[in-house]
Amino acid sequence: MEQVEFRGGYPVAESAAASFDRSDPRRAVEAYRFFYPVVSMEAILHGTRAAGAVDNESAPLVVARPHHVGFTLNSDTPYLGGGLDLRKSGPLVIELPPGPLVGLVDDHYHRWLVDLGLPGRNGPKGGKVLLLPPGHDGDAPAGTEEYEVVRSDTWQVLCALRALPLGGDVDAANRLLASVRFFPLALEDAPPAFTVLNQDGRPMDTTPLAWEDNLEYWRVLHAVVDAEPPVDELRPMLGLLAELGIEAGRPFAPDARMERILTGAARQGRDEMLVSAFASRRPDRTVWPDRVWEWVGLRPENGTFERSGSLDVEARDRWFAQAIVASPAMFRREKGAGSLYWLGLRDADGTYLDGGHTYRLRVPLPVPDSLFWSVTVYDAATRSEIVAEQGQAALRSLFDKLEPDGSDHVDLYFGPAEPADGGGRWIQTVPGRGWFAYFRIYGPEQAAFDGSWRPGDFELQD
Repeated sequence: MEQVEFRGGYPVAESAAASFDRSDPRRAVEAYRFFYPVVSMEAILHGTRAAGAVDNESAPLVVARPHHVGFTLNSDTPYLGGGLDLRKSGPLVIELPPGPLVGLVDDHYHRWLVDLGLPGRNGPKGGKVLLLPPGHDGDAPAGTEEYEVVRSDTWQVLCALRALPLGGDVDAANRLLASVRFFPLALEDAPPAFTVLNQDGRPMDTTPLAWEDNLEYWRVLHAVVDAEPPVDELRPMLGLLAELGIEAGRPFAPDARMERILTGAARQGRDEMLVSAFASRRPDRTVWPDRVWEWVGLRPENGTFERSGSLDVEARDRWFAQAIVASPAMFRREKGAGSLYWLGLRDADGTYLDGGHTYRLRVPLPVPDSLFWSVTVYDAATRSEIVAEQGQAALRSLFDKLEPDGSDHVDLYFGPAEPADGGGRWIQTVPGRGWFAYFRIYGPEQAAFDGSWRPGDFELQD
């Protein structure tokens, strides 16, 4: 590395300028990686609004399909999700009916606030959650003693909910989601209607793909920072942003030099995050020593990526490069704890999965689930459900015949054309495009964790 030249103890002008040319891009790349979850959150909010949703008033309801572009969304359960604006509402109530709901609230910085439904405080019983906006530091309002009270550091939050379609009854799951209510506490006696927008047949994009490798990334990030109160936890990194010209109350107006630096940092930062996601060197990513399956979430202790004494920035990068929202319930490695996620991106020989080849995945039966299981295929470039002529990206035990009677295993196939012995258990892939899969188990049993049950690796068939 080039050294700074000093004369009489002071940096020489040309050498100091060269030092800034090295340090500014370095700062920008680190800022990009740290704030990527924020821009991803803004993309979710932007995408739901583009689909017709209005904060506090309506939200899309969808069973994700390939025409719904969203980081590792799945077709296993219907989703209901949208923005809540606490500046507009003041203290806001989320009222959940009893039933198999699973959800959470994250703030504008994509930080977990509270779990809802089955993983939440009240489990399947339903109940009311009260969101308090910034500035509500005292006691909760009178009359809310039975509410679960949650304080947000940001005005804007996201509520994301799923309903488990037990027995394959999607209509019942949709009705359950449609019965969730959102209303200002001040209007509790006469709450306004909340509209559910059926988005099943309509495209929707909730990703930052259009922004993540260019200057627009920083414009979006500036808009969020400018709209929200300062958060003490983020002060050091917000200071880093300020050095790059991104600061609340200050226009984002980079000169030509800074535009080049920020654009280059967006490309480099995006690439480095994808390396964390798909080429990690972490030994703790491997689920079993004799398989190539990996854990998607590397911090099972919590939903905040904290470890003893520090923030696990690599685990955080890896998660948000390929997924959205986080909570303790999503990462627990315990029997019956929500859902379990494994990542498959290589075949049995350690080679990345290629859409031009055919693979077999052998799954021992029975799968150790108390609810159901699925395998979903994603395009490596979009981190969204694969788009192929077949129009299907998932095989799901709730809806597809995946467990033949009397068999001790089931074979699933992935490739450009269905094999003769595919039996309909096939997902079409696209030549020239890499892909990866998530194996999900809902209500995992102990065998899913102790190694006494494990799926095979993807085996090349051609």
